[in-house]
Amino acid sequence: MRLPRREECSSAAGGGGGGDEEGCSRLPPVRNPFVHDIRMSAPQKAKVAVMTVTLFPIRLLLAAFMMLLAWPFAFLAAWGRIEKEPDKPMNLWKKTLDFLLKVIMRAMWFAGGFHWMSVKGRRALPTEAPIMTLAPHSSYFDAIPVTMTMASIVMKAESKDIPIWGTLIKYIQPVLVSRSDHHSRRKTVEEIKQRALSNGRWPQVMIFPEGTCTNRSCLITFKPGAFIPGVPVQPVILRYPNKMDTITWTWQGPGALKILWLTLCQLHNNMEMEFLPVYTPSEEEKKNPILYANNVRKVMAEALGVPVTDYTFEDCQIVMSDSQLKLPLDTCLLEFAKLVRRLNLKPNQVEMELDELAESAKKERGKRITLQIFADYLKLPITDVLTDIFALFNENKDGTIDFREYVIALSVVSRPSNTHKTIKLAFKMYESAEQTIDGDDLACILKTALGVYKLDVSSLFEAIDVTHKGKISYMDFYKFTHLNPDYAEDYLYPDQKMDFIDSMENQFAPTINGFCTDFSPEDQEWEKEESILDKKLN
Repeated sequence: MRLPRREECSSAAGGGGGGDEEGCSRLPPVRNPFVHDIRMSAPQKAKVAVMTVTLFPIRLLLAAFMMLLAWPFAFLAAWGRIEKEPDKPMNLWKKTLDFLLKVIMRAMWFAGGFHWMSVKGRRALPTEAPIMTLAPHSSYFDAIPVTMTMASIVMKAESKDIPIWGTLIKYIQPVLVSRSDHHSRRKTVEEIKQRALSNGRWPQVMIFPEGTCTNRSCLITFKPGAFIPGVPVQPVILRYPNKMDTITWTWQGPGALKILWLTLCQLHNNMEMEFLPVYTPSEEEKKNPILYANNVRKVMAEALGVPVTDYTFEDCQIVMSDSQLKLPLDTCLLEFAKLVRRLNLKPNQVEMELDELAESAKKERGKRITLQIFADYLKLPITDVLTDIFALFNENKDGTIDFREYVIALSVVSRPSNTHKTIKLAFKMYESAEQTIDGDDLACILKTALGVYKLDVSSLFEAIDVTHKGKISYMDFYKFTHLNPDYAEDYLYPDQKMDFIDSMENQFAPTINGFCTDFSPEDQEWEKEESILDKKLN
């Protein structure tokens, strides 16, 4: 399994249509936006070592002091406020407290090394754009724009109960999303729309539509939640033009504490925030939040000079799943998952059909199939998306694939945390009448499950095959992996353990690795909810 090259278009299509050069251009080079690596030279390491025992503790204490200093001002400013009602126009007392809070927060960031913060463009008034959409979202340092503008944000309801920090959050009047309330997402959209139509009585709502942190190499799919209300938004782009990127906090890479340590050890940290012109949606965009989100993303990507990609937070969950089969950084499964999602297959539907597809693949007995037969098995017409999926498995460049490999990959992306179910399914498709497989079969199974083109499984196979028969059963594999849970790192990539996608450093963030939680209704429910909101608000 690998990404096809442009010259493979015609052979991938196998004469079935949709495999022209334009088709291959739809498959961009894969670059995982959820990965970040900090490589330091010897002088840089020496500099960090010196800063760790000199500047770092001073900055940490100053930042903590500023946070504590801000607490009583935030407490007084929020005193007597009714949670679900907008503030009355600020009197001199409230304006003074607001000014002091901004000064204290700016002093806190200054103590952390953010000496220069460039602000470009004009911030729109709440009456012009009730919602601000920020991207790319790459770090918890993206809290800087919040403290600079004191705009409201969408956050988990539990955040307001955090000591000290919770008081500061309450001051900015956030929109809170509750995990325990099944209707919370709908209520959140309703509240945002109410605020948006309040004629500026509420502060602007600041939203990070990507829903998770990336490495800023591209803009991933925007969640539609910020665009469901159908009101004008002001795009805001963020940049951190530093020589060494210690800011980025992604799913694979330095953890939160290491990012904080390295950032506070830098002499200077630069940050740029640019307010783009207000984007007013068309009537079509108001009716279609996904179209609205995609068009705003294009505007922001063009201003940033980065590409857009169809990767989503759900793709990040695939590679970060808690399974034995750790995925390498160059896995093609992200691309595969993206394409499968475009087929509009429901997860529960895929679960039900996997066994049926496995039986069909087993009957082929390893016989390679064409694009037309592939489409027939899936009961789908030949489309550009289906052709692109087919091309991922067209390793021989002859217009044919092994259907078993597709079934294995589909099993991995549909149930990423359940490795053993995928391997058991694969053994059923590959095993002989004796219910065993050989080394070549194991190589095919694992390279497909990992989404790589080549894989040496000889060491692993020899370790499992204790009887030296040249064949192993699923029970042999199961018992071995039960006793050796780290078999992927130990036997498949023994010299490249750091190249595996591992979530250990970020285990404190089991859900969203980011600042702003997602509140988009699931399963495209906004069409149904839009009428509910309109009835309540009109």
